[in-house]
Amino acid sequence: MRAAEISNGLLVIGEVLTPTAGPGDVVVRVHAAGLNAADLMQVRGHYPAPPGWPSNIPGLELAGEVVALGEGVNTVAIGDRVCCVVGGGAQASHCVVPSEHLLLVPPNVSWEAAGGFAEAFTTAYDALITQAGLQAGERVVISGAAGGVGLAGVQIAHAWGAHVIAVTRDDEHHETLKLLGADETITLEQVGDVAPVNVILELIGAAHLSLAQRVLAPRARVVVIGVGSGSRVELELLVFMTTRATLTGSTLRARSREEKAEVAQRLRTDLLPLWEQGGLEVRVAHVFAFDDVNDAYESFAKPGKFGKIILRVA
Repeated sequence: MRAAEISNGLLVIGEVLTPTAGPGDVVVRVHAAGLNAADLMQVRGHYPAPPGWPSNIPGLELAGEVVALGEGVNTVAIGDRVCCVVGGGAQASHCVVPSEHLLLVPPNVSWEAAGGFAEAFTTAYDALITQAGLQAGERVVISGAAGGVGLAGVQIAHAWGAHVIAVTRDDEHHETLKLLGADETITLEQVGDVAPVNVILELIGAAHLSLAQRVLAPRARVVVIGVGSGSRVELELLVFMTTRATLTGSTLRARSREEKAEVAQRLRTDLLPLWEQGGLEVRVAHVFAFDDVNDAYESFAKPGKFGKIILRVA
């Protein structure tokens, strides 16, 4: 099979052995794979893959067609269109995936859009609904709202009936964010001026949280899942004491097979019907051919994107 292999901080497309499916697994013929911050960190040598996943082939999410079934698999069939989050190895023509992690792709969704769904919407759902317990009528701030996870978070929070405040670097994409479900759109400099909020989905890190901690409502929940602007921030502990707010963080990659299966099942119940009905949308910023993988990473590393960077593998 063809795969993008890490070599001295770059990626080289080469031929490697095609994997086979073990018990409970499937082989997916990858059509599209979204790029994520963890992929960039892995290529740069800072975020190794968890045990059991390819160490030299990056990629946290994929969309493709099931081409082989391991022993005991009866929940999907050969030819099914699927997408999923993986621990690595998505940026290749084939990838072995636990069958219980697969999400069925609606027939009206393109491979490119499907390739950017799993990681963004799983991450946003897990942080907002599972970790923060977002409820209808609550006010939620989503920083980095123009990125893949931010856009997913805006749509999920809107679908849950929350009042959504989307934060971006500038106001270039504010009208589109409102079309996707944001009730308010602000820039980073305006964060400290909003009315108190119940939930903060922190995708930027220190630059945003240093301001957003000023607007916590009583019993607010802050979930940190991105630290691109810095991982160290000075907290005003009196604010957390007086509001009884909680601060937590979340990652998906290192969770166990069983934990990831539980998250996937929640998405099947809560999000896939919305996706099938057109209530959720993956905004694609740019699609790159597989052979242009290094250009894709260069584009991903630049600020100002609106939506996902996708590799078209096949």
